[in-house]
Amino acid sequence: MAENLPLFPLGAVLLPGASLPLHIFEPRYRQLTVDLVTGAVPERSFGVIATKQGGTGDSADIEPIHDIGCTAVLREARRLPDGRFDIVTRGDRRFRLLDIDDTASCPYLMGSVEWIPDDEPADEQRMLLPMLAKSAREAHKQYCSAAWRDEDWNEPEASVEFAALPHLLASDCLLTLEDRQVLLEERNPVHRLRLIRTLLLREAGFLQQLRAVPRPLSEFGIETTRN
Repeated sequence: MAENLPLFPLGAVLLPGASLPLHIFEPRYRQLTVDLVTGAVPERSFGVIATKQGGTGDSADIEPIHDIGCTAVLREARRLPDGRFDIVTRGDRRFRLLDIDDTASCPYLMGSVEWIPDDEPADEQRMLLPMLAKSAREAHKQYCSAAWRDEDWNEPEASVEFAALPHLLASDCLLTLEDRQVLLEERNPVHRLRLIRTLLLREAGFLQQLRAVPRPLSEFGIETTRN
């Protein structure tokens, strides 16, 4: 059943469970932040959806944006003296964008969305989950050992569910927007574990061959800032 959700087009992909800090200074998104803080928007939640290359997502046209996104739940909000905000959000639920409501009275975009659950793995696939999770964690260690200092990354807790693990493993790795979008759209937990393992091993191989270390995520303002 379709629901209405405030939309926040961004040049990045938010994954479930991942933290997303944002600097808000465009008037319509200041209003969205106020509505989140005051409870005018239910569950302090809005939809982050990635723009396609060259797109801005600033109009009612859905062509420049992907149709699969992730809700962001507001965790912290700090209002600055000039009315801007620094906020921290966390990814929660995946959704499919059905349409944009161009009749909404609010200044920010509103979309009609449906929630996307995971597919249930077949019995023979479910038996593979522990092995795939272990190999995905090993690929994550290999990537992070090549990319970061020891204090710059953490291994997800052992209690993390198999279905949620790939998103958490990707959260501190510099994957492309396209890779993250594919990961977000994958609905089968078995396939998702295989995919993140493949992506991380590929990136670790590049780092080792080039003997290059990427800059920390916090230095990439394009992924954490919205005007």
